[in-house]
Amino acid sequence: MIHLNRSLFHPVTFFLIGIPGMEEVHVWISLPFCSFYLVALLGNATILLVIKAEKTLREPMFYFLAILSLVDLALSTTSVPRMLGIFWFNAHEINFGACVTQMFLIHAFTGMEAEVLLAMAFDRYVAICVPLHYTTILTPRVLAGISMCIVIRPVLVILPMIYLIYRLPFCQARIIAHSYCEHMGIAKLSCGDIHINAIYGLFVVAFFVLNLVLIGISYVYIIRAVFNLPSQDARLKALSTCGSHVGVICFFYIPSVFSFLTHRFGHNIPHYIHILIANLYLVIPPSLNPIIYGVRTKQIREQVVSAFIKR
Repeated sequence: MIHLNRSLFHPVTFFLIGIPGMEEVHVWISLPFCSFYLVALLGNATILLVIKAEKTLREPMFYFLAILSLVDLALSTTSVPRMLGIFWFNAHEINFGACVTQMFLIHAFTGMEAEVLLAMAFDRYVAICVPLHYTTILTPRVLAGISMCIVIRPVLVILPMIYLIYRLPFCQARIIAHSYCEHMGIAKLSCGDIHINAIYGLFVVAFFVLNLVLIGISYVYIIRAVFNLPSQDARLKALSTCGSHVGVICFFYIPSVFSFLTHRFGHNIPHYIHILIANLYLVIPPSLNPIIYGVRTKQIREQVVSAFIKR
């Protein structure tokens, strides 16, 4: 009897549809997702190996880049294999606990990526605005503290979501119209009151947007400092060092903000568009970040080219 009551309160499994309305072309949709995932694995692993092998790449910028690559590998791996399982093998069912775990990991790693981008913006601010104090400000101790914040802050913010899901009663509904588990997607299946879930979800989004605001403020100071430089060559060089970071920020924040806005206000937009955008913002940044930094960062580009020439 205890088992029966427990199973009624929390379903044993959920059913992930994939991309609603596009089930017939799941196999074709899987091809670009698989390609993005392979590029993310190869690109980020290459970045990590180059930074580890080359002793000259020990500046804080490369330290943060290594963390970004680790987070990208983790973020894509917690989402894409499950998607491909749905697209290729019709592996739609997922255990309740596994679904909540995937929800936590995806949201936590997304938060960590936002934290890394904020740390990289601070690095660029110090390098351009107060270059003479760069090494005294970004000491190993400070870098260790920033690294702890990158991990701990998102984990602490996302942890309450686990409780908020487990407290909800679930009656008959167990079909999630998505290709992975996310907080409100699970909460909406509940037959209980989910207002607290919705409010907390907005709080998490606000926390996410706050990082973007802080990044924007740092770049206001950076741009002002750049245009105060004495020569055009110095200005171009300073802007070039920020180009990779700005590109990564755009590829991460634009799809995620667009996904949030369409989810909240785009009620006339087909549901499969919402799901496609939500999927893309998990796979595009991890695959493009190493390409952007590989092409625009001279030290990494030279190391990769020299490795291929040696072979």
